[in-house]
Amino acid sequence: MLVEEIMNREVITLSPDETIETALKLLHKHHIRHIPIVDEENRVIGIVSDRDVRDASPSIFEKDNEPDELQNPIRSIMTTPVTTVHPLDFVEELASIFYEQEIACVPVTRNEVLQGIITEKDMLYTLIQLTGTNVQSSQIEVKVINKPGILPQVTQVFGKRKVNISSVLIYPYKPDPDYKIIVIRIQTMNPLPTIRDLEEEGYEVLWPKDPGMSS
Repeated sequence: MLVEEIMNREVITLSPDETIETALKLLHKHHIRHIPIVDEENRVIGIVSDRDVRDASPSIFEKDNEPDELQNPIRSIMTTPVTTVHPLDFVEELASIFYEQEIACVPVTRNEVLQGIITEKDMLYTLIQLTGTNVQSSQIEVKVINKPGILPQVTQVFGKRKVNISSVLIYPYKPDPDYKIIVIRIQTMNPLPTIRDLEEEGYEVLWPKDPGMSS
């Protein structure tokens, strides 16, 4: 899946000369947490979060109803340089950026010009879709030997019951690097027949366990 498929194209932006007060009002009005700061050519030169604005705002106990701090330009608190991604980058790579850099928002640019924005909430929802947990389904975890061609061999068993596969994930089997775990979500609430098909073919099903099989 590409970044352009999940990015928000309608982006609220500000110029660096706008005031902190303006940013505060936009954050509240649009219920957002980040505002990219752009120049005259819509190139991203900074970014401001609700936390940045909150930290720059005076205390609620301040007697002055129009404190000077809120009139400071947004450039005085924006974060720069800004990590950006390209519309044709893969979502899986974007997830690594969120994790490694511990950020909550990434502007999307093409030739340095702003195209859209992706937040951690967008990323989380996309991962839910990729794993198939957003549809009614059952999860089956199969332990298999780590060798080329094993995935099509396993999925071939599912064709026997004509069940629809929602998603497939593969991760290492930590106790033994010679094996992997294939996690397959199928659109049925009764996975037992498929589990028994897998076991008859010699595959070890780790989850769910067939109640008819001895431990």
